[in-house]
Amino acid sequence: MKESARYVKIVEWSDADGCFVGRCPGVIGPCCHGSDETAVYAELCQIVDEWLDTLRQDGKPFPPATAGTNAFAPNA
Repeated sequence: MKESARYVKIVEWSDADGCFVGRCPGVIGPCCHGSDETAVYAELCQIVDEWLDTLRQDGKPFPPATAGTNAFAPNA
């Protein structure tokens, strides 16, 4: 399992931008966009992997995991 699997990744439509926007709360804010939801998700996953690699190389701690925490569940 990749370390990035520990983080919730969100791709959602933005009326303001007229495209899908990807973000990973707790790791990186809006960081990629496009007209194809699947392509935006793939790019987001790559960005999160690279961001975590940079933290590892710099000897910095990873942010707390968000996947499996119900932090983003409705009424949480």
